[in-house]
Parts: sequence; C-alpha cells; structure tokens
Amino acid sequence: MHWADVLAEEIVGRDPEPTIATGISPTGIIHVGSLREAITGESVRSAVAELGNEVRLVYLIDDMDPLRRRYDFLPESFEEHVGKPICMIPSPDGGPGTYAEHFVKPFLDAVDSLNVKCDIVWTHQLYAEGKFAKAVDASFKKRDLAIEILREVTGRDMDDNFAPYNPLCEKCQRYAKPIFETYSFPYVEYECGCGHRGRSDVEKMEGKLVWRLEWPAKWKIFGVDAEPFGKDHAAAGGSFDSGVRLVREVFGGEPPIPIPYEFVQLKGVGQMHKSTGSAVTGMDAINMTPPEVLNYMFLRVNPQRAIDYDSGLGILDMVDEYDRMERLFFEGEWAEVDDASVRAYQLAQHNEVPKAQPKQVPYRHLMNVVQMADGFDDALRILGRTEDLDGMTQADISRLRARMRCVLYWLDGFAPENVKFSVLSEAPELPEDDPARPFYASFAAKLADAPWDADSINGALIEAAAETGIGNKKGYQAVYRVVIGKTSGPRLGPFLADMERDFVVDRLKDCS
Repeated sequence: MHWADVLAEEIVGRDPEPTIATGISPTGIIHVGSLREAITGESVRSAVAELGNEVRLVYLIDDMDPLRRRYDFLPESFEEHVGKPICMIPSPDGGPGTYAEHFVKPFLDAVDSLNVKCDIVWTHQLYAEGKFAKAVDASFKKRDLAIEILREVTGRDMDDNFAPYNPLCEKCQRYAKPIFETYSFPYVEYECGCGHRGRSDVEKMEGKLVWRLEWPAKWKIFGVDAEPFGKDHAAAGGSFDSGVRLVREVFGGEPPIPIPYEFVQLKGVGQMHKSTGSAVTGMDAINMTPPEVLNYMFLRVNPQRAIDYDSGLGILDMVDEYDRMERLFFEGEWAEVDDASVRAYQLAQHNEVPKAQPKQVPYRHLMNVVQMADGFDDALRILGRTEDLDGMTQADISRLRARMRCVLYWLDGFAPENVKFSVLSEAPELPEDDPARPFYASFAAKLADAPWDADSINGALIEAAAETGIGNKKGYQAVYRVVIGKTSGPRLGPFLADMERDFVVDRLKDCS
C-alpha cells in the first residue's frame, strides 16, 4: 500500500472532511527541495479525494517573516530593509509587487504547473483580517504558560521577558518589543530599537506571533488535520513538539497528523545552472522535468527517505522509469516490488489517469531529435521516420510538445556537454590523404541501397569498416566527425536513421 493511501485512511478516520496544510517562507530563491512539501501535500489530498471525501489543501505563504540579512544575491541598498517583513519590502528587480511576491511567484507557477489543487493563503492577509487576533490574545494572557511549555519542551532557559507577539513599528517597519503591562485587547504598546514608542492593534496587520506560536495558531485557525514539514521541525524538542502542547494548552486546538519529510539533495554535474551559477530552483526543476515525472520522483519514495536530485543524466533515467511504470499500469500486470511505484504513477496524475496509454517517445531519442529539429513540426517529421506516431491524440501531442520544451531547457542549462551536438550544415574540409576517405565512399555506397533503419545502418558501417580496414571504432569516430564535428555522439544507427537518407549519403560522398 502506498504511503499516501495509508495517511489518507488515517486522516479521514480523524476527520471525514479534512484540511491539509503546507507552506513556504519566500525570503529568497526557492530551492527545488521546497517542491517536496507541496507535492507531498497534494498526493495526500488526492488520496483522500479518491476515497470519496471532501478535502482542502491550504498553501500558506509566510510573507510576514522578516528579511533576516542581506543575501549575496541582493543589491547593497537592501541593507536598509533588513528586519522588515518581506511583504513590505520592494521587489529586488525594481518591478511591481513585493519582495515576497518576486520570489514566490515563480515557485507558485511551478506548483500550478504540477496541478497542485490548493488554496493559496498569504499570512499578511490573515493578520490584516484579524484571523490571528484570538491567538495573539491567548498568547498574552497565557504568556507564562507558553514560556513554561517552551522551557520544558526545548530544555532551554527561557527569558522571562519572552515576547510571543512582536508589534510592527509604524516608523521603521521593523518588529519591536511589546510592553506587556500595557496590553488590553486589542491594543499593546511597544518600544522600538529605533527609539519610537507606539501602539499596536492585534486585530490588524500591526505585528506577528513568533514562529513557535504562529505555527500552532495556524493549526487552530484552519483546523488542520495533517501537515507535511521538514524533518528539522520534527526533531525532539523542535517546533512541532512545542506546537503540540501550545495548540492544546494555549490555543485550545488539536495538532495535525505530522508528515515529516527528508530533504532533497542535489547531486550530479547539473546541480548548478550553467549560465546563472545558482542552484537548481523549483522553477528550474519544472522547466526541465515533465511535471508528471517530477511528481512521480517525489512520490515513489516514502517522505522520510532522502531524495538525490540529479539534474544531469539522472533526469533522463527518471523519465525512463516513469514511462516504464506507465506501461506496467496499462498492461495491468507487474511484480509486487513495483506496487508502490505503479501507485506513485497514478498519484502523479492526481488519480486522473488517462483512459488509454499515452504515446511514448523514448526520452533519450527525443533529446537527440530536438537538437536536430527546427521547431516542433520539424521534430514530428524527424520522429516519424523511426517512431510510430499514428493515432496520436491531442493530449499526446500536448505531452510531446511539453517534453520537448523540458529537454530544450535542460540542454541549455544543465545537460552534460557530452550529450550536446549540432549537425554541421556543410561537410568539413578534410586533407586529401585523409585515411577515412575510402571508408566514407564504401559506407555511402552501402547506405544507398540498405533499408533505412538503425540495425541496417550499423550493419553497413561494420561491413564498410571491415572492407576498408579502418576498424569499427575509427569508423564510428569518422562518421561523427563529418556529421557533428565530434568524435562521439548519440548511438549512431538510430541517430542517422532520424536523418534523410540523401543527406547522409551525400555528406559521406562529399568526404570520400
């Protein structure tokens, strides 16, 4: 049984119409690993929905969090914004919108591309609408209890002046310390480090709870039944442990079923974008990986297992694995060892599996074709020489087009150099005494009459190499040299079969 199905049954046993929550703090460039939280939440939502239950997935954007420092990717002028809520800082590119919107929008686009069915909620709006007011009131009235809980759970010496809620200074827009004895709902006075003294209204967007209390307050506000989160929060004495007691004893709610997950680790030669030098972002991942495959990558293993994300050749292997599970699903038979992976394939479609198996084009083949083609229509023409494209539906064409876009993005920024090539528009100039000239003539003559398929082409090359004494290895190298200007490349038989016979034969004759 897949882990998402196990969780779904547990969740509906607690609440037949559950709410699942997850979220992000967009304080900077969002790493590919952040997709795991959204995809995990969506997989459980999908599994609950398949049981026939109404279910809601809430995606919270913590844009009231402060900018803690000026990161290397920010201009020096942003030193003046350190300490301010990211929903009140301008976009670093000078464009419209806030700092938070600038960094989270590409990520939300990625989440949307993955067809995650969620309600986007901005934390600053919750404060502005007074949704946190009751929790703030409880945190002030039960402040001593909150301190004692944090002391017992974390094992740390808690400052008796610990502030569960920090007012937002109206002058410098940074968080200040409240003057506890002035609190009378909904107002509390504060003194800021900038020297300003003012008053905050907890029913408005004039302050925020500290993280240790804000998280359990959200559980209470939304009635959260389950939530995925990083394993760091699940450590003994961590924010989940303290949240369990705070939500019960301070806010009068119940904690969700925890779904802690391991982190995503970058590996392989493609872990940095070659032009920007930055690590793989969530948007990079969705741009170079078909969305259904990216979903599958996260769902094929239990959340408590780490994932090695290889943005190099690992992308090709993952698509191959996904396509194999798709074939098994539609064949209707597979080994027990593949049970969880086939179910992950279904969940990757949000349980909306096509009625018939989609047309599959081997991804490595597609990688070669897009480097030969001039646009999508030309790619279809090339593929038609070696692939059976009869009966392709509009959905098949859309999927193929999307996969082509992914391959092109991957080739541009993350693919190893040894898989890249371009077909030479003209034959290279060779010395008159080039030892490969007799081989080119022999190979061209044999290809003129041979069946135009990969096996026949390979057979003709081996015969020509033996006939002229050049040897198979040098024969392959010689062909690559005059077709793509390298001494190695894609598997030669399928590669040449994708080209027009006349082009290949004429190129060989020109070099003979």
